[in-house]
Amino acid sequence: MKITQYAGYECVELSNESITLLVTKSVGPRIISLKHTDGKNVLAELPNVTAECTNVGTYHFYGGHRLWHAPEDVSRTYMPDDEPVTVTEIEHGIHLSQNIEKFTGIQKSIEVILPGKQPQVTIKHQITNHGLWPIECAAWAITQVKPGGTAILPQSKIWSDKLPNRSLVMWPYADMSSQNIKWLKDRMQVKAEFKDAFKIGFPNPRGWMAYVLDDTLFIKRAPYFSQENYCDFGCSSECYTDDRFIELETLSPMKLINPGESITHVETWELHKGVELPSGETAFEAFSEKFGLE
Repeated sequence: MKITQYAGYECVELSNESITLLVTKSVGPRIISLKHTDGKNVLAELPNVTAECTNVGTYHFYGGHRLWHAPEDVSRTYMPDDEPVTVTEIEHGIHLSQNIEKFTGIQKSIEVILPGKQPQVTIKHQITNHGLWPIECAAWAITQVKPGGTAILPQSKIWSDKLPNRSLVMWPYADMSSQNIKWLKDRMQVKAEFKDAFKIGFPNPRGWMAYVLDDTLFIKRAPYFSQENYCDFGCSSECYTDDRFIELETLSPMKLINPGESITHVETWELHKGVELPSGETAFEAFSEKFGLE
């Protein structure tokens, strides 16, 4: 296990021939850096961004990737996580767990697995209930990426005669007249150049979201369970952005977790270089086929 310092944090480094990740050990856990071995970090770095957790203290975002529990509630979701985490080596990766949250009885852990030579990583998120009574929540995996690129948010391709097959959920501050939103055949594109906050969510049976920044393509995949209940009016994927970063978010179904039980939510990431945002439907079809964006 290689320990290194990055942006003032003690981190564990994972790498193969294609990509390198840094996962915080002194706080979090966070995946604080993701890059090609010869490239730059694509994740947002936010050392001074904070939010207040009601009656508890200050939450530090740090940037990068984090695990929360949903639905969002400032008295529970923003629980500070500034203490060192426990790191255990596993096959092809590491397991990180934080201390049990004093006020909720919840313990969050993340496994980061980087096998083989490909630019692909698997993140296994787990929420465990160490409290005295059942809790209902979802695992909420949030990746903050640097602004300036374009997010691709797919919509359902499932057809059922003339019945509706798509839904979008808008947060109250989402300005749908923004020129940074592009409505396309079976997807939205969100340019991360907002001055004010914007957020949208949707059920995502296609199971992926993507972000193109300069010549780098970041793909984030997570399963969708059509028969399960999701929070935020049925969202399994969400996208938030402002002038500092853009977030690609996935959620597990809502579950009742009894004392001693856990829920698990798995994402797969890919990072490709030398990629341009496709222009036009024909180019996008070729792009989708090349990167498996069905």
